[in-house]
Amino acid sequence: MAAQTPSVPSHRALTILGLVLFLGGWEIAARTGLLPAVLIPPPSSIVSAFRREAGSGMWLTFVLSSLRHYSVGVLIGSTLGIALGVASALWPLLEASQEGVARLLRPIPPIAWIPFAIIWFGVTESAAAFIIAIGVFWLNYFAANTAVKGVDKGLIELAYAFGQGSLVKRLLKVVLPGAAPGIFSGLRAGLGMGWIAVLAAELFGITGIGQRMMEASGMLATDIVLLYMFTIALLYAVFDGAVVWIADRSLRWTQ
Repeated sequence: MAAQTPSVPSHRALTILGLVLFLGGWEIAARTGLLPAVLIPPPSSIVSAFRREAGSGMWLTFVLSSLRHYSVGVLIGSTLGIALGVASALWPLLEASQEGVARLLRPIPPIAWIPFAIIWFGVTESAAAFIIAIGVFWLNYFAANTAVKGVDKGLIELAYAFGQGSLVKRLLKVVLPGAAPGIFSGLRAGLGMGWIAVLAAELFGITGIGQRMMEASGMLATDIVLLYMFTIALLYAVFDGAVVWIADRSLRWTQ
């Protein structure tokens, strides 16, 4: 007999329970000495760390700085990645012309571009946005390319039969709606990659959360490091939740 899928309320309850048990076990382990609290502070230490950082204005300054180049990099990388991924899937000649370049550049991690970013842009937010855009671009490119190729060819032929043969009409009424789930998956993956690239860029002196985490770790202020780790998790959850919300309303026809 097949196992039943938990209902939405039950799923959420289990998710919350798992999170509470994880944080509670972590707190107990740090409080009882099973984990060295200096090196691995308990989650409750975030409260006092936040009060200190927010009270001095540092928390808001570093978060806003990271959000600026994160937003710009994700927007540029996602837009270009989706556009080029869709175009290459629609035109085989275009895909063939850039396949070698994609195979050459795709394995190079965003952090490898940091020296060039600093040479080209200096130690600025533009350099950070460039590094983020590079990391986000490839995820969206391949997700969009694969999603468009996966659209049912029968639907495209049906569009031709009903007089929707022009490129714009096929793109808007068949291709993009059919590829939308895969494109949204790429967007969500890009959001996570964006934060990885943010930290990589900021470790080299660009103002933001990563820079502050390095400063704090040098002083063994691990509670501050933990605060900014949770801050990143929260910011990612907000952006990811926004994309999921948009996707759920855009893809109601698939349900």
